[in-house]
Amino acid sequence: MTKTVNEREIVLEILMEVTENGAYSHRILRDVLTKYQYLDKRERAFITRVTEGTVEHMIEIDYILDRFSKVKVRKMKPVIRNILRSGVYQLKYMDTVPDHAVCSEAVKLAVRKGFSGLKGYVNGVLRSVARGLDSVEYPTEGMEALSVRYSCPEWILKLWQQEYEPDVIEAMLRDFQEEKPLTIRCCLNRMTPEELKTRLEQEGVTVTRHPYLLYAFEITGYDHLEGLESFREGLFAVQDVSSMLAGEVADPQRGAYVIDVCAAPGGKALHIAEKLGGTGHVEARDLTEYKADLIRENIDRSGLENIEAKVQDASVPDPDSEGKADLVIADLPCSGLGVLGKKTDLKYKASPEGTESLVHLQRKILNCVQSYVKPGGALIYSTCTVDQAENTGNLYWFLENHPEFKLDDIKDRLCPELRGDVQDGGCIQLLPGIHKCDGFFIARLVRKA
Repeated sequence: MTKTVNEREIVLEILMEVTENGAYSHRILRDVLTKYQYLDKRERAFITRVTEGTVEHMIEIDYILDRFSKVKVRKMKPVIRNILRSGVYQLKYMDTVPDHAVCSEAVKLAVRKGFSGLKGYVNGVLRSVARGLDSVEYPTEGMEALSVRYSCPEWILKLWQQEYEPDVIEAMLRDFQEEKPLTIRCCLNRMTPEELKTRLEQEGVTVTRHPYLLYAFEITGYDHLEGLESFREGLFAVQDVSSMLAGEVADPQRGAYVIDVCAAPGGKALHIAEKLGGTGHVEARDLTEYKADLIRENIDRSGLENIEAKVQDASVPDPDSEGKADLVIADLPCSGLGVLGKKTDLKYKASPEGTESLVHLQRKILNCVQSYVKPGGALIYSTCTVDQAENTGNLYWFLENHPEFKLDDIKDRLCPELRGDVQDGGCIQLLPGIHKCDGFFIARLVRKA
């Protein structure tokens, strides 16, 4: 029987969408894997690894290509550029794929895409790379060396250079490129952590308890999530520990009315609804119907009844909410520089101008949503970035402009391993490679009674 689907062609289509049309790699890869669920596990693993790896290492790959091709990467035809990129990734990072197979499959793909006139060029470049990879001389000094080695734009590194020590920067970069297990949160309204661990192991999943939280696990060894009955039944939620820690810092009290202003896909809102133990009410808001539907899908799986999703623009004041919330969760749009290991193409889409505009958007939203907090109530400000302008910079801007709020002590709400990293009693900057989680910022602010 003739094979109708070619994994490398699928990889090329994804790379074209990401590099030429601005698609987010994690989203399009998820959609593609859903579409091709019928493919063998090995084939889907190949698509995932080559796609994610090529995007993750793209600056390094382009540096290598520019040393072996007379035509520089930026001047190549987009299809040829992405065929060569995925080829170089396989040559450098996938020992299981023979060099001759990488070259011949790339040539076939170029012909299939209508570039038979360039098959000799594709073959020549990749064979030259295969022979000369070990002799490539990398930059050895400054931010250029880190940029090429870890495929991170220099402007990001120069930004971090102003904020972090060199060893911290390299630890973050190294962590972004490490393959990690999936982190999940046990839904305690359904079962205990011990029961979930047993259930997952019965499904053939390898389960390791996370050191920070008793209800957090890292899992490997499964094919795809939807194939796990425990996931379909809503026994656990996919959520990084950093996000769970925001729920710990929020520490909702029974009966609380909670507003999560940028909630999609709903992880924190659901965690807090669960913590309320069937009491109170959580209103999970986001900007579009699409995002609200994502939240509803997760609410339905969770079985929780004290939470609802609503379409609401967080940057537009809602007079009906003023002074009503015991707790407001403001996990705001940010540059995402703390989750580059999971959303690898964010580093290519981010810009200094974009980051600056996000700082102002965050301030606009904070100005709106602070009014929803009743006296004695709390506002949780969080982001998934390690950029200080978006984190402590905005926190202290907020405190200066809203003296009716004060930083609340969060040390006792965190595990012992993290208490020493709490700043000024009321905020923490989590760093990938330093802490066992994503890069994340959390601050707890209380409106004075």
